[in-house]
Amino acid sequence: MSNHNPPINSRYALSPLALCIASLVSPYVLADDSIEVIEVQGQNVNSHANLGSAEQLLTELGVDFSAAGGISSLPILNGMMGDRVKVLVDGADITAACGNQMNPPLSYISANQLSSYQVIAGISPVSAGGDNIAGVIVVNTIAPQYGESDTLAWHSGYVSAQYRSVNNVQAVGVGARLASGSLSLNYQGAFEDADSYDDGNGDLVLDTLYRVQNHALTAALRDEKQQLVVKLTHQKIPFQGFANQYMDMTDNTSYGIVTQYKRQLESGEFRAQINFNDVKHEMGFFSAEKTGMMPMNTDAQDISYQLNWRLDFDADTVLLLGQEYYGYRIDDWWPAIEGSMMMGPNDYVNINDGERDRYTGFAELQKQLNNKWWVSAGTRIEYVQTDTGEVQPYSDMGDGMNGMSGMGSMPAMNMADPNKDAAKEFNAMDRARSDTLVDASLLLRYQITNEDELQFGLARKNRAPNLYERYSWGVSTMSTSMIGWFGDGNGYIGNPDLAAETAHTISTSYTKSAKGGQWQITANAWYTQVNDYIDVTVVGSTNRTDKALTVRNTLQFTNLDATLYGTKLEGIIRVVDSKNAGTWDLTAALTSTHGERDDSDEPLYQIMPLHSKIALEQQLGKWQNSLSWEWVDSKTRVDPRRIENLSANYSLVNLATKATWDKLTVKLAITNLLDEYYQQPLGGVSIADFKTDMSQGFSQLAGQGRSVNAGISYAF
Repeated sequence: MSNHNPPINSRYALSPLALCIASLVSPYVLADDSIEVIEVQGQNVNSHANLGSAEQLLTELGVDFSAAGGISSLPILNGMMGDRVKVLVDGADITAACGNQMNPPLSYISANQLSSYQVIAGISPVSAGGDNIAGVIVVNTIAPQYGESDTLAWHSGYVSAQYRSVNNVQAVGVGARLASGSLSLNYQGAFEDADSYDDGNGDLVLDTLYRVQNHALTAALRDEKQQLVVKLTHQKIPFQGFANQYMDMTDNTSYGIVTQYKRQLESGEFRAQINFNDVKHEMGFFSAEKTGMMPMNTDAQDISYQLNWRLDFDADTVLLLGQEYYGYRIDDWWPAIEGSMMMGPNDYVNINDGERDRYTGFAELQKQLNNKWWVSAGTRIEYVQTDTGEVQPYSDMGDGMNGMSGMGSMPAMNMADPNKDAAKEFNAMDRARSDTLVDASLLLRYQITNEDELQFGLARKNRAPNLYERYSWGVSTMSTSMIGWFGDGNGYIGNPDLAAETAHTISTSYTKSAKGGQWQITANAWYTQVNDYIDVTVVGSTNRTDKALTVRNTLQFTNLDATLYGTKLEGIIRVVDSKNAGTWDLTAALTSTHGERDDSDEPLYQIMPLHSKIALEQQLGKWQNSLSWEWVDSKTRVDPRRIENLSANYSLVNLATKATWDKLTVKLAITNLLDEYYQQPLGGVSIADFKTDMSQGFSQLAGQGRSVNAGISYAF
């Protein structure tokens, strides 16, 4: 960013490319327990005052989310979601171990555990991570703090609580730290319980309830040149409703360990990391709001290591080198139900000993050419191998569609199970696949004047198919309906012959600041062309009634070419700077995204329509107040293959205040102040509503109505 830093909060005036370059300039800035988005932004918030998911924090940095469970929404960057967005938690790559991606990486942490986070949309440097085409989200909870004494003693702690009226959320968070001059021990935990929420009409949005607890214990040891950190994690989700999926989460139990080592070199730094995460995931039904009977189990493990070197050739030249490995193993099976003619007598084996291994290395050079120009260029090469064992259907007789009896009552049909032949064909093929991915990034920054900055970026990025895209073999209505993280009610079939996605992206950004630092405006534009984009082909259709509005498609993953582009205009101005009235900042942002298939110009799925946000923020002594207005245009471009719904435009007004007195923080907010009813353009369909009344078809999932939120946190 510019050497001229305005005194106003510049969070809203940074483009995705600016965020990327900022992260390159300061790649190792993670210092303490305060939230630090990126150092150049100067944004510090007490992390212990935040509870719940990290979604709200990331939304402020321009991330959109596709609705799922209450803590499992999937991030969307530049119109792309799912595995196209790389999410790193403490440097670890955690895979969503579920055919519906009910346990994505961000679901494993709570906001009070965050020490820092950043978003790099579109053109991310190769050092930020591979196997993605949309961008990288980095969230960190590891930030050791040490004491001044040689004796281990109490250092700090906190207790926090929150309540939200719209879904009766009750959340608590606790933290405690012991520290000496060389040793730090830190525990952070959180518990959250929520009912299903009400929409703006006061109606219950079925199957949106959840309960979760997270625990993390971190130990760090240091001397003058090196530091060793070991972090142990545990999560328990006994239930989480998914209104836009046929199934719910009935258990998610995970254990993880992260070990980090760093050592200062004579001219640079060496870092090594080893990660392991084990999850046992179960799906089924637990609530009268969406009933059924069908268990589905998943066991999965992620194990990886990263070796990274930063070599400082001189004050203006830095070379980043890395060698990494990421291994993923998964078993996905659906236990037989005793006495069931459709779901038995065998267990349905969906993925058997699934394997996905990534071997990668990268090199990246950063250079300050002169006082005007800065450049970064890098290359990353990855070799990805996938494989899986043999599978089996429930039985040799009976239509697999009848398994829907626990999810939507499909009439019995006396015909051979179509999965029988599909399983034989799948088992007979050579299932091993490999992909070689070559990423490259080039970023330029030109400081025109102290108040004018131009940024430019080019990138080639790749993503290999995930195991569900490649190996989901079932073809019956029931089995295909269990696959898909899109919330659209359709069914999905894998394709072993999928090629890796290759995206070529160009981005440019211009930032103009006032000499006095009283305002700043940024304009950003980006364009991405994706070869072998993994989309779908319609291979059949199903209908659970005789009405046209209840038709759903059976889709098979396929490669095609796609184009996405967008613009963002954002700015901030200080309108008042007074001793008596405090500082008042007016921020605004307007974002447009477009995505389409090259073969037909038809829209891609879940593209956010034009939207904007205007906020007025006041800082007066210990008080921070804000009034914001969000507007989202109607969604008129929809994906016909997924039978995506149209949605109407809407606007939301939010009011918030926060006060901090020494160690005590109190927060009050009213979201959706006017209690407006709206349907989420990225929310998918309400399958819970459909099961209650099929005659209404698949309606779009409604958003939350008015909520009065209160929080209190005490640090000691």
